[in-house]
Amino acid sequence: MKVSASTINWFVAFKLPSAFLCGVRVKDLRLTACTTTVTHRWINQNPFQSLYFAVQAMAAELSTGALLVVKIKESGFEIGMLVTHFEATYTKKAVGKITFECVDGLKVAQTIHNAKETKERQTVSLKSIGTDSNGAVVSEFIFQWSVKVKKS
Repeated sequence: MKVSASTINWFVAFKLPSAFLCGVRVKDLRLTACTTTVTHRWINQNPFQSLYFAVQAMAAELSTGALLVVKIKESGFEIGMLVTHFEATYTKKAVGKITFECVDGLKVAQTIHNAKETKERQTVSLKSIGTDSNGAVVSEFIFQWSVKVKKS
């Protein structure tokens, strides 16, 4: 089965229900980039009437993780993936529709290639930038992912 935005959204609905209920969705999934969105609503707000920081983290993580899923599927290998570290910077109150984009698909491809070739654990840091409907940056995330070919 081909990995697409809709297959990732189905996965989120059944395996990550809290993200799905908060409204996190993949909008665009390409070989080099992934875009996710989430809209500020009652269910995902903080006491300051903006998007809760953890909901932003879920949307940002999905924009990076979906790229890994695509490249792992393409590789034909069984490869495990795990977030080992992340950093976040929040710069503006997140209200309305927030879009997160990760454009590190080439870094992901190289990391998966290295994991296949060396059979050793590889790490990659992927950045996701969240912007509001006016294009203003509301938050930036860097997720460090660890990938390793599983023993067969």
